[in-house]
Amino acid sequence: MKLVTVTVPASTANLGSGCDCFALALSLYLRVTLAPRQEEGIFWEIKGEGATVLWQERERSLILKAFRRVEERLKGVFAFRGLKITVDNQIPLGAGLGSSGAAIVAGSLAANLLAGSVLTKEEILNLAAEIEGHPDNVAASLLGGAVAVAQTEKGVVVSQVEIDPELRIVVALPHFSLSTSASRRLLPSHYRREEVLFNLARAALLSSAFACRRYELLRWAMEDRLYYPYREKLIPGAGKVIEAALAAGAWGAALSGAGPSLVALTSKARADTVGEAMREAFAQARVEARLLILVPDNEGAKCTVTF
Repeated sequence: MKLVTVTVPASTANLGSGCDCFALALSLYLRVTLAPRQEEGIFWEIKGEGATVLWQERERSLILKAFRRVEERLKGVFAFRGLKITVDNQIPLGAGLGSSGAAIVAGSLAANLLAGSVLTKEEILNLAAEIEGHPDNVAASLLGGAVAVAQTEKGVVVSQVEIDPELRIVVALPHFSLSTSASRRLLPSHYRREEVLFNLARAALLSSAFACRRYELLRWAMEDRLYYPYREKLIPGAGKVIEAALAAGAWGAALSGAGPSLVALTSKARADTVGEAMREAFAQARVEARLLILVPDNEGAKCTVTF
């Protein structure tokens, strides 16, 4: 029988102004291997970041949920009775680094591979976005690079560009986690026109900055008045951390997704300095944070099949 392995990158979404429509793939990975079995049941092997939590919640796993959604879509294509799922995870959970999106992409792709690659990449993207509830993280994890996405009446439309591999993404990760749903509940149901126009201008600048590799524009492009002012209340010292990153030479800094991680984009030469400034700013707010210095992933999800 086939044995399939899918390796999916993490992602950072929004990057300030690109609320639910912009994301960047990162060099942290979720690796999932599916091995069909004739014995009934799902058998798990889980290691890496958050392994204990992933084991406890395995029956509600987004990997399995995505697999089942593909199975339902293809109606009885699988002849095997059981499945072994091996998970090796590097992506922190509840950190705003796209762990749920990566899991959904991994489960969808692995199921499609076992089925003989019946679904196109576009169909996988739309299915994954439907499960996730928004397309930005799943698009970045599937395609790699920087993505701008829109949900239309005909499905997800995406534009993707490769990122300069010399760029560094510095992640300051506080010791606590936040759920996206809890973070979304803080957002208002209506916004003033001035706030919306502020973000529209900066979101356009954000896409242009990545497309043209004019990263010096990120200082302004990563400003946000729609999500950040409400979510920063959950993250002690967030404002000071962003200020410290910019003062240390980062091109731009913002909340990563729903948080609590904060990200700064900078050059390879300044990455360590920016990271230490961010960690020190968190420490002054009495928040312990670890640093991750990452590079862009321009390849997206990678798949292998063995027999």
